[in-house]
Amino acid sequence: MAEAHQAVAFQFTVTPEGVDFRLSREVLKHIYLSGIRSWKKRLIRIKNGIIRGVYPGSPTSWLVVVMATVGSSYYNLDISMGLVYYIQRWLPEGRPSRTPYTRRLFSMAIFSTGVWMMGIFFFRQTLKLLLSYHGWMFEMHGQTSHLTRVWAVCVRLLSSRRPMLYSFQTSLPKLPVPSVPATVHRYLESVEHLLDDEQYYRMETLAKEFEEKTAPRLQKYLVLKSWWATNYVSDWWEEYVYLRGRNPLMVNSNYYVMDLVLVKNTDVQAARLGNAVHAMITYRRKLDREEIKPVMALGLVPMCSWQMERMFNTTRIPGKDTDVLQHLPDSRHVAVYHKGRFFKVWLYEGSRLLKPRDLEMQFQRILDDPSPPQPGEERLAALTAGGRVEWAQARQAFFGSGKNKAALDAIERAAFFVALDEESHHYDPEDEASLSLYGKALLHGNCYNRWFDKSFTLISFKNGQLGLNTEHAWADAPIIGHLWEFVLGTDSFHLGYTETGHCLGKPNPVLPPPQRLKWDIPEQCQAVIESSYQVAKALADDVELYCFQFLPFGKGLIKKCRTSPDAFVQIALQLAHFRDRGKFCLTYEASMTRMFREGRTETVRSCTRESTAFVQAMVQGHHLNKDLQHLFRKAAEKHQNMYRLAMTGAGIDRHLFCLYVVSKYLGVESPFLAEVLSEPWRLSTSQIAQFQIRMFDPNKYPKHLGAGGGFGPVADDGYGVSYMIAGEDTIFFHVSSKFSSSETNAQRFGNQIRQALLDIANLFQVPKADG
Repeated sequence: MAEAHQAVAFQFTVTPEGVDFRLSREVLKHIYLSGIRSWKKRLIRIKNGIIRGVYPGSPTSWLVVVMATVGSSYYNLDISMGLVYYIQRWLPEGRPSRTPYTRRLFSMAIFSTGVWMMGIFFFRQTLKLLLSYHGWMFEMHGQTSHLTRVWAVCVRLLSSRRPMLYSFQTSLPKLPVPSVPATVHRYLESVEHLLDDEQYYRMETLAKEFEEKTAPRLQKYLVLKSWWATNYVSDWWEEYVYLRGRNPLMVNSNYYVMDLVLVKNTDVQAARLGNAVHAMITYRRKLDREEIKPVMALGLVPMCSWQMERMFNTTRIPGKDTDVLQHLPDSRHVAVYHKGRFFKVWLYEGSRLLKPRDLEMQFQRILDDPSPPQPGEERLAALTAGGRVEWAQARQAFFGSGKNKAALDAIERAAFFVALDEESHHYDPEDEASLSLYGKALLHGNCYNRWFDKSFTLISFKNGQLGLNTEHAWADAPIIGHLWEFVLGTDSFHLGYTETGHCLGKPNPVLPPPQRLKWDIPEQCQAVIESSYQVAKALADDVELYCFQFLPFGKGLIKKCRTSPDAFVQIALQLAHFRDRGKFCLTYEASMTRMFREGRTETVRSCTRESTAFVQAMVQGHHLNKDLQHLFRKAAEKHQNMYRLAMTGAGIDRHLFCLYVVSKYLGVESPFLAEVLSEPWRLSTSQIAQFQIRMFDPNKYPKHLGAGGGFGPVADDGYGVSYMIAGEDTIFFHVSSKFSSSETNAQRFGNQIRQALLDIANLFQVPKADG
């Protein structure tokens, strides 16, 4: 029990001679080093706060201003126009400014600091004004206006100094509140072709009544919120769309991310995990120190980095009415699940981050541990996969004190959760089903080997393949994608492995082994766990997931068609869905609003009048290619314009959602808003971001491709589709549906997507690769 003795810093014994203290020098040393590390982090945060707070200024620029002011005085030049003399008059005559010369120096320093701070404020406001310009997004490629060129030069000048991660946060503009008439007009335009004349007339009447009677009052409150809050959408979106949801997180909310699928670095499970965990904690350290470069659109326009703050040390805590996100400033361990047992693995030895080889050794110790699960322990995580109310009640009843509270704290206060699976999964191009099985394992596992409440679960399969299952409330997919790109690039190109597949270096065998978490789970709690497991298993068994790699072409051919790759795929999805279901439906495509402070997402309603016209012409089969090309280009241009409007704050759905929230607060009934917010999204789609950070040259290493990730269907009788245009020659698709729906079939729809892509490409008669 060496680890138990090291858990206390001192022991004492009462003897006739008095109290005999026995100190543990090793533990005291670790406590001392831990304190040093904590103070270092505090000092780094203070320093970063100062540097970030004066961006685009710097301490050096302050010194230049002071020197210019002092230097000018030697040539009898008063650049302050009398202000230095005025400040000097108000300085006290006692110490430390008892001489006129000292008082003059103080007054010049005060004046210089004031000028410097005013300059920073002016530059920040100018940058915010410049970043509010979005005309560049609506200009055709290669047709940049003179105004946009001048704008780009000004933005580059004001942001030329090397920024830290959060340097631009205060310079980002606020998300604007669209006008009600504009939003209502765009909404009606988005549904007109989906409704018959009678349905559309009814909706138009409701919309007109809402616009004239109810909306003005709601809009005033929303505008007031936009003035006061940093972002008028994000807090309500997080609370009402995510945290107040009472359905299981598994499948319904959480999503998954896949590993590199065409290359393999090692088959050793513990080694791959050692490198990955080390890379993640290295990323967290860079995040804490703000050393990560902000994501920049076109290398020029900064994206909001706010969501990254809660990437690590974050857990969703269940509640009866609403969940809360618990975020800690730091965590020195990860929680690990293997064969029904939970472990706590320390990431540091004193103040030093464990090396990959040490982490490999720790994970291998868990894999070699023969101890059986404690009663109720094996399926404990099913509580996080079932209903939120049941989990909240069980947490309050059975995990509020004693062993269970301490063990649960170890999980919820971990940096992240690690699942060591006994199964092997990978993508075999010769076996298409292997990719779908891999996706299913990441989406829900066996319903009790993922902790679905953690910000993310790192999943390690027996053959060294990795993946993520990510909780959605704290951030959107591009944020976890940024981390994952760093991890995969660091693992492949910076850390590496020995010839036998182990991490580089030698392990430290004296490290205390991982700590087994102790539970005391009564039979009543075990019954709740079993009930949650049955709910989760039924949900998991109902999910059909079809993942495939589309090989004939990628963005290389699409660009030859002179259209955006995203518009190309979205129109193909409309054609595939019409062929599959024989009708059009409301379609959701996620776009980002991160050009605004604390922006998250907006909906692009990608089933437009123009795309339906193209699809109908394609299905009729008697139109000339020239006419079809014209219809396709109109549909693509419309889609791109809708996407740009969504990104620039002129979307439809977030505005209507916030008006609905205000109406509920005020107790105002709106038939129009109630109907809009209840409309089902039977086709929910999302493009997966890639190459946000350049860890390697994709042209030099074309096989280093991830397959993206996916999510469950939003509607019971609908499809969920995510796709990643992974390179010049390939696209990965993840299609989900439910077996319980007689109207949907994920594999059938996937095959329709394949055919639709080929048919559209044939319109432009561009040669394609085989496959």
